Amino acid sequence: MKIGFDNALYIKKQAEKITERINRFDKLYLEFGGKLFDDLHAARILPGFDPNVKTKMLLTLKDKLEVIFCISAPALEQNKRRADFGITYDADLIRLVGNLRDIGIYVGSVVITQFSGQGAAVAFKNKLERMGERVYIHQLTKGYPSDVDTIVSDEGYGANPYIETTKPLVVVTAPGPGSGKLATCLSQLYHEYKRGIKAGYAKYESFPVWNLPLSHPVNVAYEAATADLQDFNMIDSFHLDAYGISTVNYNRDISVFPVVKNILKRILGEEIYKSPTDMGVNMIGYAITDDEVVREASRQEIIRRYYQTLCDYKQGRASQETVQRAEMLMSSQNLTPSDRKVVSAALKKEKERKCPACALQLPDGSIVRGRNGEALDAAAAVVINAMKKYINVSQKQLLLSPWVIEPIQNLKKNVLKDKRIALNLSEVLVALAVSIPMNTTIAEIMNNLNVLDGCEAHSTVMLDETEMQSLRKLGIRMTCEPEYTY
Repeated sequence: MKIGFDNALYIKKQAEKITERINRFDKLYLEFGGKLFDDLHAARILPGFDPNVKTKMLLTLKDKLEVIFCISAPALEQNKRRADFGITYDADLIRLVGNLRDIGIYVGSVVITQFSGQGAAVAFKNKLERMGERVYIHQLTKGYPSDVDTIVSDEGYGANPYIETTKPLVVVTAPGPGSGKLATCLSQLYHEYKRGIKAGYAKYESFPVWNLPLSHPVNVAYEAATADLQDFNMIDSFHLDAYGISTVNYNRDISVFPVVKNILKRILGEEIYKSPTDMGVNMIGYAITDDEVVREASRQEIIRRYYQTLCDYKQGRASQETVQRAEMLMSSQNLTPSDRKVVSAALKKEKERKCPACALQLPDGSIVRGRNGEALDAAAAVVINAMKKYINVSQKQLLLSPWVIEPIQNLKKNVLKDKRIALNLSEVLVALAVSIPMNTTIAEIMNNLNVLDGCEAHSTVMLDETEMQSLRKLGIRMTCEPEYTY
């Protein structure tokens, strides 16, 4: 895989820029957009990007850092999930808190925002407190967004409890968007200034990249990732007016900036930012080392997001407007599904064998295919075929004997009452693992599964969540036609 991003340079520049902001205040509240761990979107569009590089950057500042996690009560009530892992926001929050503590980063508290009596929020608060966490409840801010006099008063931000913090850098983060991070930061600033502490605010948001062109595929890929939110990138007119420099931001930050600017000025007593770009701390664009590699990776991500939107629509999880948005973004980059090589290969296999099929592209550019059969389903078959090709053994060589497969199928049919008894990917991997002592070829395959990390694949039908989770764990970037299994 060609590399287009320098992690070490990014860590250095980002840490320096954050330190500059910290030095301007007694305490800095840093609203942290995107994902702390497992930033798979960034890894896909910036080849070479470490999905956990942001956490590694924070480790360089850990002596002066603590973390507040936000989660909104409506998200808890709606049981919202992370699309990339399929886990709920509440489960992900607990996972993230544990991961940060494991590497030595201090997590001080959790804030449940936008609370209006939701039962799921009360239950989650009780759960966290019984785990020993410090939990705060914030309600919707009275007067927001138009009545600044009420917002910046004891009736507005002052109505929220003050979150006790002890470090000069407070990272405010969340498991997903819409979690109330900004309101939490501004509420804290109000309380800090009432206590005589000169606190500041800044925003750490990876995308869009402010110093890349508006139409750059990296920025368009961000729009594709947030198509369901109807977000779109635009030129930061405030920055252009103030400095005569064209920079990119996204619509929500630009539309809310006059309100945030007014609130910050009311709290701080001075104007510290002239534009949304000023508020941001984002050096990711300076760490891109090969623009063409990054452009092509981003184009592929736009196609992947397009397919995800089509499947979500088919399953009732996305609107027609979201589909139209995804189609428009594809068109803006002159992309079609055929620009994803595994798509045509999978569709050709399905047409030949008249059954669901998958195609997978190996790191050397070669494409292998697999189909639904009596023993294995298409996703399992394509992984087996890919690994056979990689270690250079015949595609005709039988890896799993009937005495391994048949008991599993009997279990699925007679005990678990499954209608589909062909082994799926996770079942095949377990069967291969227990067969290692009897077959050196299988041992070689299992020892080299990491070669699949970052490989592109496509299915002619939508795969169930169990299969998709197995593919994600292997690092395979699977897309699906918006068709149900037949």
